[in-house]
Amino acid sequence: MRSIAVINQKGGVGKTTTTANLAAALATEGLKVLAIDFDPQSHLTINLGAAPRSEDGGIYGVMTDALPIDEAMLKVRKNLWLLPSHIDLAAAETELVSVVGREVILRDAIEAMRQKIDYVLIDCPPSLGILTINALSAVKEVFIPLQPHFLALQGLGRLLDDTIRLVAKRINPDLSVTAVVLTMYEGGTRLANEVVDDVKAFLEASRGTDCPWASARVFDAVIRRNVKLAEAPSHGLSIFDYAPRCNGALDYARLAAEVLGKVESAQPAAAKTAAKGAPTDKTIKMSDVVATPATPPSDVANIV
Repeated sequence: MRSIAVINQKGGVGKTTTTANLAAALATEGLKVLAIDFDPQSHLTINLGAAPRSEDGGIYGVMTDALPIDEAMLKVRKNLWLLPSHIDLAAAETELVSVVGREVILRDAIEAMRQKIDYVLIDCPPSLGILTINALSAVKEVFIPLQPHFLALQGLGRLLDDTIRLVAKRINPDLSVTAVVLTMYEGGTRLANEVVDDVKAFLEASRGTDCPWASARVFDAVIRRNVKLAEAPSHGLSIFDYAPRCNGALDYARLAAEVLGKVESAQPAAAKTAAKGAPTDKTIKMSDVVATPATPPSDVANIV
């Protein structure tokens, strides 16, 4: 089982969109995929066509009542299951404050699914609290969606230094950042290209170190800005169900193929109905954003 947290401290960079559509693309490839909505806003739940309801238990029941995942998850597509969220999850931070081992509740719950699921994708909240710590403690890999703008770059720096490094050191030594996913990409802008080049240079400079992102890379597949990706959640559909011939569907199909390690020339199953010949899109340093060594903020340090 491959376990991946999709995370960025900054909101609005495409975490939920990436989780929903990457999960759908992997399921189309015949893999059994579990998507976990770990955000009280329940956007992943809505995106995949489920209603956020407290009576379903969902991830809140898993975290607070030891509800087994296979009793709390919903089948939303062929090969795709959802562990839904609800606004009640916001109370979990307070309810778990005195629970022993609260940082690894999700890890223990996911372990029971190891023989049943091929991929676990966790849509993390845009905050550095107990839910985020649980997600990072439960997975082996981290994907970081990044909109190539200055503020998103700052969020990436704090996430790497203040959170991922700390969790890897104290709780989950197997945790590593696998890749950065470029979202809402506009290749024709100088700012986007400068940010991407800087991220790539920063990751290259980390090779051979013991930091959790020493082997990370920027995925070749980029997610171009596409209005269909913004429209699909309002219909409770993945981009492959809503607009399978749009650039958004092509981009996420390519991303799934790259995640699976498929050769670039192979057409992913999720892209088989997409249009052929789809068009392509034509100063700050990461070293200034990410400090080494890191001094964790008191809130995260107290949690772990």
